[in-house]
Amino acid sequence: MPIIPSPRDQWYVLHVRAGLEQRVRENMERRIQTEEMGDYIYKVIVPTERVAEVKKGKKSESTRKVFPGYILANMWLLDENNKPVVQAWHFVKETDGFLNFAGTKDHPIPLRPKEVETLLGQIKEREEGAKPKFSFAVGDSVRVADGPFESQTGIIEEVDPEKGLLRVSVNIFGRATPVDLEYWQVEKA
Repeated sequence: MPIIPSPRDQWYVLHVRAGLEQRVRENMERRIQTEEMGDYIYKVIVPTERVAEVKKGKKSESTRKVFPGYILANMWLLDENNKPVVQAWHFVKETDGFLNFAGTKDHPIPLRPKEVETLLGQIKEREEGAKPKFSFAVGDSVRVADGPFESQTGIIEEVDPEKGLLRVSVNIFGRATPVDLEYWQVEKA
């Protein structure tokens, strides 16, 4: 029998209807208040990340879901005997948009502490800094969407993910010339 974490250390992945993650989270948070479930449900998270892209020559940032169709919940769902805590079990099961617990049908398994630590660290990191909407690799063909070389196409020679820079070889006056550009200044060709 697996060791059940203490009530406040239990985290679960909830499978919800895709596209309704925020609505399910808001609904759960509202119900936690009105049904006084704060002793059972501690935190509900929709993992998101900030992404940067260029649209019509302008840099824009947006957020997107990291795991579409899933949310994380910190809640006391299993007691020390590995039996469901009835109040929390029914609360989750009665939530509009909830489909099931990830990985199991009728017996949820809490995430391991190391998994939770890693996952929460990744979520925090992704929310803090905007990353490019697309990932780039050496040899990719790109089109410059902003700056003095706008509309030029080129080949990526170097990628610096730490600084968000690319060295792109563009054709200027019949010669291949390396140009340093930020991620958001290019689009995949």
